Amino acid sequence: MAPSGTRAAEAELAQALRTGPFHLALRTALSARGLALHRVQHRLAQRGVKVGVTSLSYWQQGARRPRRPESLRAVRMLEEVLELPAQALTRLLLEPAGRPAAERPAARSYRSLVEESRTVHRLLTDLESPEDGGLHTVCQLERVLVGARRELRSRTSQHVVRAHRDGVDRYVAIHHGDEGCDPGRVAVRATENCRVGRLRWDEATGVLVAELLFDTRLRAGDTHVFGYGFEDGTGGASSEYVRGFSFAGGQYVLQVRFDDAALPVRCRRFSQTSAGAPRCGQQELTLTGRHRGVHLVEQGVRPGILGIAWDWS
Repeated sequence: MAPSGTRAAEAELAQALRTGPFHLALRTALSARGLALHRVQHRLAQRGVKVGVTSLSYWQQGARRPRRPESLRAVRMLEEVLELPAQALTRLLLEPAGRPAAERPAARSYRSLVEESRTVHRLLTDLESPEDGGLHTVCQLERVLVGARRELRSRTSQHVVRAHRDGVDRYVAIHHGDEGCDPGRVAVRATENCRVGRLRWDEATGVLVAELLFDTRLRAGDTHVFGYGFEDGTGGASSEYVRGFSFAGGQYVLQVRFDDAALPVRCRRFSQTSAGAPRCGQQELTLTGRHRGVHLVEQGVRPGILGIAWDWS
């Protein structure tokens, strides 16, 4: 008798093949067979079909849909590699894609928002994560703590997202430490409705990307509330915190708190249309309250960059 876990996986696969959509069925089949994308690519190559790991990843994420003749041939070979009935996946490509996806907000490529965009792209590719993860922000509250050595000690986030396509089950968070940051020593915390998956980092740039896995697959239009954080403290003096937004819409709140032993002499909020653009919308912020903090609130975020900067002297 097959183990209960195997039976459950096969039942889930049968359901996904019956109802689709294509990317969810493909992803479920890969999981049920326990095959990594590079192994699938190798087996396809043995059958005379060349397809990149990135393309396979985009197909299973729903970021792209196989349409060209050579791609459809690859799908037919995938059915063989994954030991699926003939036409099991192909049929899902020939049928309507299902209910319309939730409206996707106006977007901008993260490459224009991140200074280390090549590093981020490489790390995301290693995680087989498409640039558009299928989620956009409804509301986000972010708290940043600057320590007694003027270092970025930690940042935590409460995040509400909405899926604009079916099958999304994870979010990829990006942390860019200050100069001297050791990303291998940065701790990632899942605090609510998610768990930490794979981590990838680049020591030269201090960039860390982290998968945050949901325990559910969202359908287009579904929302999800989750919390996470990064414990850093490994870099040198911090002078700003910035957040890039690929999608328009949603509310963003940023709070920055300072240790009593290290208070800045000046704080200001700013915005940028891209990482290389001049800063605009600058506004002085005053440290208030016992907690020595400043904040900004943006009701309708535009694609671009928002941040708070501070001076130590």
